[in-house]
Amino acid sequence: MSAEVRDMFASIARRYDTANEVLSLGVHKGWRRATVRIAQARPGQRVLDCATGTGDLALEFKRAVGPSGEVIGTDFCAEMLAAGPAKAARAGLEVQFAVADALALPYPDGRFDVASIAFGIRNVDDPVRCLRELARVVRPGGAVVVLEFGQPRGPFGALFRAYSRGVMPVVGGLLTGNRAAYEYLPRTAAAFPAGESFLDLMREAASFTAVEAHPLTFGTAFVYRGLK
Repeated sequence: MSAEVRDMFASIARRYDTANEVLSLGVHKGWRRATVRIAQARPGQRVLDCATGTGDLALEFKRAVGPSGEVIGTDFCAEMLAAGPAKAARAGLEVQFAVADALALPYPDGRFDVASIAFGIRNVDDPVRCLRELARVVRPGGAVVVLEFGQPRGPFGALFRAYSRGVMPVVGGLLTGNRAAYEYLPRTAAAFPAGESFLDLMREAASFTAVEAHPLTFGTAFVYRGLK
């Protein structure tokens, strides 16, 4: 991933959680819970959460796999990871955190039952290669799950686009001091393949026996699941 993208996330890391909560009106929490449910994570399983940011999805997975399970959260931006350990400690959850690139993960083949990435795959240089790398570290029969923005249609879609283009940059800029980051994020989300188009990328990866898409909040986001 580019140094520019890493620097952008580093610049907003300190206020990222606050901005996320305000801009999503808290909806992101439900999306993460849905991701864990669709992943079918169970007690005792091992989970790798890539592009974990400050660790929200990793913590949600840890609640699902329990004390006997293992969760590792990785991110290519050390500044984003910095809040993760303290957040896990406050929640009473044991989660490991490590700096790692989702295109070149430092884990052996078949190490995990589930590999996930939330709102990160559109930022990698090669999404298909990323899907293959996530599948590589998952055991046969395991799952790769991706949570990413969609492009909702109809009246709600028009409202969402107006909010993304007009409100997010202003509010995100005020909260983090980096308006450009909150112009970049909705712009890339609007341009990234969603729904059936993203399933085509998963098929191109040629790493899955089955792929499926689950729309959330009228297609504002999707959870994609691929079985290895």
